[in-house]
Amino acid sequence: MKLAHKLAVLASMLAMACASQAQTVKIAYNGDISGSPSAESGQIGVMGITAAVEDINKQGGVLGKPLEFLVRDDLGQPPKSIQNMTDLIDREKVAVVFGPTNSGNALAWKHIADQKRMPVLVSSASATAITEAKGKDNYMFRISMVDREQAAALVAYASKDPKVKKIGLFAETTGYGQAGLKDLEEITALHGIQPAITEKFDARDTDMTSQLSNAKAAGVDTLLVWAQAAPLGHLMRSMEKLDYFPRMLTTWAASFSGFPEVAGPKLMEWPVFLTTSSAVHSDEGRKLFDRIGSKLANPSMFWAATQAYDTVLVWKAAVEQAGTFEGKAVKQALESLAKPVPGLVKVYDPPFTPQQHEGLQAKDYHWSKWHDGKVVDFNDDVLAGLQAADFKK
Repeated sequence: MKLAHKLAVLASMLAMACASQAQTVKIAYNGDISGSPSAESGQIGVMGITAAVEDINKQGGVLGKPLEFLVRDDLGQPPKSIQNMTDLIDREKVAVVFGPTNSGNALAWKHIADQKRMPVLVSSASATAITEAKGKDNYMFRISMVDREQAAALVAYASKDPKVKKIGLFAETTGYGQAGLKDLEEITALHGIQPAITEKFDARDTDMTSQLSNAKAAGVDTLLVWAQAAPLGHLMRSMEKLDYFPRMLTTWAASFSGFPEVAGPKLMEWPVFLTTSSAVHSDEGRKLFDRIGSKLANPSMFWAATQAYDTVLVWKAAVEQAGTFEGKAVKQALESLAKPVPGLVKVYDPPFTPQQHEGLQAKDYHWSKWHDGKVVDFNDDVLAGLQAADFKK
C-alpha cells in the first residue's frame, strides 16, 4: 500500500473514530501527497498534523470538542487544489485548512480563503507572496521557511565570509526557481554585491557543465543556488565532471530525498543549506520522532512533521483565545495571541501580528549539511558572527 493511500486511510480511521462523538469539529489538509517531488513534505506534514490531532483529542479536544481530520490530495495541480478548497469550505464546513504543499497552489486559491474568511496555516509551501496581503483581509498564515527569508540568510552568510570573493547565482527556470532568483538579486543589491554571473537551467536538465564552465571562467568561488532537490543533485554531478567545486549555499530543497539520491553519498556532503530543524533538539520533538520516525523514508525531513504539528498548536491557541471556531475571530486571535505557544520548532511569542503572518524568520533557521547519510547542524565562525542587521530583506 502506497504511503499516500496509507495516510488517507489513517485520516479516515481517525475521522470515523471522532465522528462517533458528538459535535466534532472538522479540520483539513489540502496539499500534494502523491503527485510531485514535493509530495514528500506533504506526506510527512500529514503525519505531524495527525499526531497533533491525536494528542489534542486525548486532552479533551478544542473548546471541549474533538477534532475530525480530513485529508485532500491535490496531486500538485492548482485546479484540483482549488476544487478541494471549495469543497472543504462549502460542503465539509471545516474550521481551518492546513497546507498546501506547493506554492503555486496556495497562490491559486488564497483569494478564496480571504473571501470566505477561512484561516489557512501553511507548513510547507515557501513562496514569499503566499502571506502577502492582497486586500484588507488576509487569512494566510505560515509556520515554515520563506523564500525571502532563506535568500536573506544565504546572502548574509556570503556577505560576511572573508573567503567569498565572487558570487554566482544559479536557478532553475521554474516559477519556484525564478521567484527565488528575484529574491537573491534584490537582496544582493541591498548588500551592494554585484554577482559575477547569473545562470539558469531547466529543472529537467541533467548536465549543467556549460553553466558551471561560465562560472569558472568568471572566477566564481561561491554559488547561491535556487533549485529543487534532483536538479541540485545533477548540479553536483556536473561539478564533479569539471572538477570545479565552488562553495555552494542553497535552500532546504537539499534536505529532500531527491538530492542525495542523485548526488550520491560523497557529493551530497558538499553544499551548506537551510532547514528549520537539522536534528531533534527537544524532549517533545524526540517523542514525536519516536512515534513517526520509522515511517519516514528520509528521517532528515522530520522538520516537515514538526512544522505541521506546530501549526495545529498555534491554531488551537487562537481558537481558545477567541472562544469560538468562527473564522474572523480566529484570524484576529492569531494576530494577537496573548500567551506564548510552546512548539516543537520554537516558542511562538507571538507567532503573528496583523502586519506579519510569518511564524518563522531567518534567525529561526538552522544551517545544515549532509554527513554520513544524515542532515546535521553546520556551524562556523561566520555564522557565529552574524547579527540581526546582516539579514537584509
